[in-house]
Amino acid sequence: MLKKVIMIGAIALLLLGGPLTGNAFAQTVTAEDLKKVADAAAAAQTAGDTAFMLLSSALVLLMTPGLAFFYGGFVRSRNVLNTLMMSFVLMAIVGVTWILWGYSFAFAPGNALIGGVKWMFGNVGLDIAGYLPHMAYEDALKAADPKYNDVVSYAGTIPHQAFMIYQAMFAIITPALISGAIAERMSFTAYSLFVLLWSTFIYSPLAHMVWAKGGMLGLYGGMGALDFAGGTVVHISSGVSALVAAIMLGSRKTYPNRLSPPHNVPFILLGAGLLWFGWFGFNAGSALSSGSLATAAFVATNTGAAAGALMWLILEKVLRSKPTAVGAATGAVAGLVGITPAAGFVTPLASILMGGITSFVCFYAVSYKHKVQIDDALDTYPLHGVGGTVGAILTGIFATKAVNVAGADGLLYGNPKQLLIQIVAVAIAYVIAGAGTWVILKIVEATVGLRVKEEAEYQGIDINEHGEEGYNEEFGERVSIGNK
Repeated sequence: MLKKVIMIGAIALLLLGGPLTGNAFAQTVTAEDLKKVADAAAAAQTAGDTAFMLLSSALVLLMTPGLAFFYGGFVRSRNVLNTLMMSFVLMAIVGVTWILWGYSFAFAPGNALIGGVKWMFGNVGLDIAGYLPHMAYEDALKAADPKYNDVVSYAGTIPHQAFMIYQAMFAIITPALISGAIAERMSFTAYSLFVLLWSTFIYSPLAHMVWAKGGMLGLYGGMGALDFAGGTVVHISSGVSALVAAIMLGSRKTYPNRLSPPHNVPFILLGAGLLWFGWFGFNAGSALSSGSLATAAFVATNTGAAAGALMWLILEKVLRSKPTAVGAATGAVAGLVGITPAAGFVTPLASILMGGITSFVCFYAVSYKHKVQIDDALDTYPLHGVGGTVGAILTGIFATKAVNVAGADGLLYGNPKQLLIQIVAVAIAYVIAGAGTWVILKIVEATVGLRVKEEAEYQGIDINEHGEEGYNEEFGERVSIGNK
């Protein structure tokens, strides 16, 4: 593309650079002229890609309020504000900690497991390249994949701060996903401490291992696992952590005999719609520049979501006779989760298959969860843990370098090794997320406790944890336990 721009600029200079004498040009194009054209083209590309990435960052941030409404519609009306706040508070907590230390631990030069301290306390500049010096890494990693040593930035056409803030939005929404599993029973203080520790000691190391230069699992000197936008880093980590948290926290007092239906289905549809919309920034933005790869990821995202929603509706119609609005929203989210690790590696046809297959498996995972009676309140593990697992494994089947030359071919394109790599990466993510969450919850339990009081759970968490209610219907009739 840049060569074409230079050629066009050179022709323009030849035509317009001076008067014509017969059939000859009065002046020739110099090397300085060509450099000016190249510099102008590079500046234009930087401006365009930066605008694209800032817009993508805003779209990903919008997903967090979208998740809040998606989850909030499912719970009882007396707990809706607490559920909304469990997502919104992440924009505050991680919005600060990511600048102070989270980004550095995730992406700064370090070792194969975690980043270093180079970019702590907001020490991130506006450089476009050169902030990843190769001499920071061990010779063993260089020998494993010498090509990664040539990488001098994470995104070669945008400022470093633009990349940092884009990654911040991923770090914000990921722990918010866990809140669906422990809704209606975990204290807000305990939750806030938990997500602070989890985002620091689980999310940042996993992001480093998969996406950072020199990370153990990824493409830059690692084992070569494909995760375009967060199958392992976002969905498996949050889903597995949600399952562990639901088991350790225990069931709600009303589970399973006195459960209420979703109190606001329009909230669920609104939340799913915002998630679907924001997911374009999540997946297409992971191309880190506007262009053909972002387009492929955008198409895959929409196609996977549509296939997921359609599959869920078909299953409901065939098995339960009535397709539901909640089912359509849930199926769309399942499809989005499944396509996320593959969005920049697969064709549109593969996106249909991946979205449909993921939704099919998640549908039965939700049913199985009810049979074993684990109180994952809003099906976080069946959707994000199972969906992320299926998507990561299917990536090892459907990925093709015809879509992304920087990726790898999967099983269907003659590379069965990639499927094995994906499975190993999934297993490692399970162990890190599961064991790490157990340790963190034990620490939180020993310091501030985990659950609200039993009376508060029956009365409603909103009034007891936040001193307000979503609809104020019974505000005058109920007084928080702390005020008795």
